[in-house]
Amino acid sequence: MRIDLHSHSDASDGTRPPAEVVRRARERGLDVLALTDHDTVAGWDEAAAALPDGLTLVPGIELSCNEDGRSLHLLGYLFDPDEPELAAELARIRNDRLIRAQGMVDKLRDLGVDVTWGMVRALAKGEAVGRPHIARAMIEAGAIETQDEAFTERWIAQGGRAYVERYALDPVRAIGLVRAAGGVCVLAHPRARRSGFVFGDEVIERLAAAGLAGIEADHPDHVSEDRARLREIAAALGLAATGSSDDHGAPTGDRLGSETTGPEAFAQLIAGASGGDLRVPDRGREAR
Repeated sequence: MRIDLHSHSDASDGTRPPAEVVRRARERGLDVLALTDHDTVAGWDEAAAALPDGLTLVPGIELSCNEDGRSLHLLGYLFDPDEPELAAELARIRNDRLIRAQGMVDKLRDLGVDVTWGMVRALAKGEAVGRPHIARAMIEAGAIETQDEAFTERWIAQGGRAYVERYALDPVRAIGLVRAAGGVCVLAHPRARRSGFVFGDEVIERLAAAGLAGIEADHPDHVSEDRARLREIAAALGLAATGSSDDHGAPTGDRLGSETTGPEAFAQLIAGASGGDLRVPDRGREAR
């Protein structure tokens, strides 16, 4: 089985509609795909309805968290999205995303960048407006040539001139919310040094004690030494070691399936979840 447990659609900051994401996943030879848009489950139904033969969909999410003043992301799988406390927190996060994005647009305009809120909203087709949408608007405005240029201190990197803080969950609380909704959590790209997502062993150990189910060990932004170390930590703590493409469509080179999760790690995650079901073809009917 070829299993990719981290992907994005235009329900958040990917560039492909959910239906196209699942079609491309099957074309790339995947058997299982998790759709994990940022702080939203809005793409689940479209993806499930468009599932091609042979592809199983894992309903998921990438949760925005704050770890000691730094952004940390958790992948949540197979939870009940209607659990009241979790649903309320997701709504609060998405609303604050809008406020924050508007604030960054205002700062950019003060810095002489000719972006508008209308440009950003036209690019952000879903509920979750993020910095990649602002970066794309900056490209359209001619201020930069690539998205990477936006994510610097000159512009919208954390601490940058146009950066605005936003509401995010404490990761221990986030794990508790997902578990209470019947799901499981995996720590996303914990050694992605290029993008600043680097967390030490002690953070992983603390999250494991709070109920973390796995670590994303194999990720396009992880070097081989970090992958090996993350697998060691996962084995020592009894966590699943996953692999995922973190595909966002065009900005990441349409890399679905470039990293995959082993069937044993996938089975370990499935065994720990009770709040949601896998989606299989035939109009997205559910199965376990």
